[in-house]
Amino acid sequence: MQFELRYQTIEPKRQTYQNIIERFGDEPATRYQEATLDIEPRENFHYRPTWTPDHELYDANYSVLKLTDPYTYADPRGYYYTPYVTNRAALHDEFGKTLGYLENRDLLAKLPEGWEAVLAEVVVPLRHYEAGAQLVSVAGARFAYGSSLSQCASFAAFDRIGNAQMISRAGIGAGSGTADVLTAAKETWMTADHMQPLRRLVEEIMVEGDWAEGILAIDQIDKLLYPAIYSGLDERALLGGAGAYSLFAQYLTKWFADQRKWLDALVEAWRNDPEHGEANTAILEGFEAKWGTRAAEAVNALVAVIDTNIGMEVSA
Repeated sequence: MQFELRYQTIEPKRQTYQNIIERFGDEPATRYQEATLDIEPRENFHYRPTWTPDHELYDANYSVLKLTDPYTYADPRGYYYTPYVTNRAALHDEFGKTLGYLENRDLLAKLPEGWEAVLAEVVVPLRHYEAGAQLVSVAGARFAYGSSLSQCASFAAFDRIGNAQMISRAGIGAGSGTADVLTAAKETWMTADHMQPLRRLVEEIMVEGDWAEGILAIDQIDKLLYPAIYSGLDERALLGGAGAYSLFAQYLTKWFADQRKWLDALVEAWRNDPEHGEANTAILEGFEAKWGTRAAEAVNALVAVIDTNIGMEVSA
């Protein structure tokens, strides 16, 4: 008796889920599309929030910025849960190895005097800034309309608490394994003159009722703070004998470049929306005028402290 093995291809009745077929036709879909499109409920809500009875649980009117269809926006990174977690796990594992190297040699505690002051008086207190920014992103995760937007805000919220942890670990390293620098940094955040413009600004943004305005207000700070404090100090750190700071800062620089990808794409989607684009553009310009000047003042106060501590040192 002989047997003959043959392969038989069974064509699927449909390539993907019905909601995606209705948008793009019966074609194979990406995992990002299947994990993102039309996930958030749109109807059949049981009750309205008691604290805002004019809104549904999921409602486009939690922000004045609108998209005709929120699912026309897509995260250019293609992040849903699995690729996001994989990417960030690799980033933090890499950071842990770098920090382990710095801690084993006590390099953060041995920074030149001016750089030691910059780390303790400016950088480590910014873990509280990241914690505030995390709460702003959490509001976006809850109130953004459409899972294509809300999941980006959710990932940003996790990123922010991760950034705070990175900075905290650097503070512990600067304290030679103790919490002394972290304790002093909290007091600096609460009372130091150069921190109060930023602290006041973050606290006001945290209670802003429009989730999109909150995220964009924080971004006004980010766009000045990250280049000034992290990427902008890289060469100065290397020339000033503070290579340990450069190794630490590269991870926050890398994160900020990733953050820009989804947020810049979202701003462009708001501006170019066929129905709301013109109104969105005017609103975005208003947000920039409202928060931009104060963001510059807050960051400039930090830059002044940095220049006082390392300006002369680097030029020498």
